[in-house]
Amino acid sequence: MTLPLEGWVVVVTRPAAQAARFAELVTAAGGRPLLLPTLEIERIELDDAARAQRIPDDFDWTVYTSSNAVEASLAQLPRPTRTRVAAVGRATARALEQRGIAVAALPTTTSDSEGLLALDCFADLRGQRVLILKGRGGRTLLGDELARRGAGVVLGDVYQRRRAGARPAALDALRRACDAGHAAIAASSVEVLAALLELAPEAGCPRLRDATLVVPGERVAAAARELGWRGPVAVAAGAEDGTMADALAQALAGGGRTRGA
Repeated sequence: MTLPLEGWVVVVTRPAAQAARFAELVTAAGGRPLLLPTLEIERIELDDAARAQRIPDDFDWTVYTSSNAVEASLAQLPRPTRTRVAAVGRATARALEQRGIAVAALPTTTSDSEGLLALDCFADLRGQRVLILKGRGGRTLLGDELARRGAGVVLGDVYQRRRAGARPAALDALRRACDAGHAAIAASSVEVLAALLELAPEAGCPRLRDATLVVPGERVAAAARELGWRGPVAVAAGAEDGTMADALAQALAGGGRTRGA
């Protein structure tokens, strides 16, 4: 029986410390993972004043925007015990639950800020305080919209993303797979995809943008097109490893949700 990813080189762009599970799923489906991390995750060390201002139980809600935010914040802030906890996506919720932290709010539509904002519990936040634990930079939608709905919002930047350097051998393997038409790319965010395009510019890898791409959600798919992606784009329901791998396998089999060039 032919496996769904047989014959494909699947480029795994997650940070090196987070790539193993997705690579295992690719291998199990018959593909060959090519590890090409585009970003590195670095914890932001908070000083005493910043920690005192970001104690989760001082807030009505504490929102964790990613599994990186979970790890970086729990390393230096108190565990939440009384605050209601929200997670932006299933992978973030799993990271919290694995550490014994109950999640009170999780998007039911899309695994992003829009999905969280669609929940009834965030419709009216007058008189409530919300702590958002996140990475430096990125989108401002969540904090801006919660404030507009009446919340007193405090942002806690607990990690930052740095562009990773790529091994020449990995870039050469990427170019060869793209030239052969056997490459598929997994990008879990706009930032990851943009970093990949910087590591492998058009001059060095002219067929990269023609490869099949799998991304979590329509927003990232639209951003890929804005960045000049020409190949099919498979839209996964979220950024979890299994969800992304399944969407890619379905797309390459001709049954996935794709956006043509």
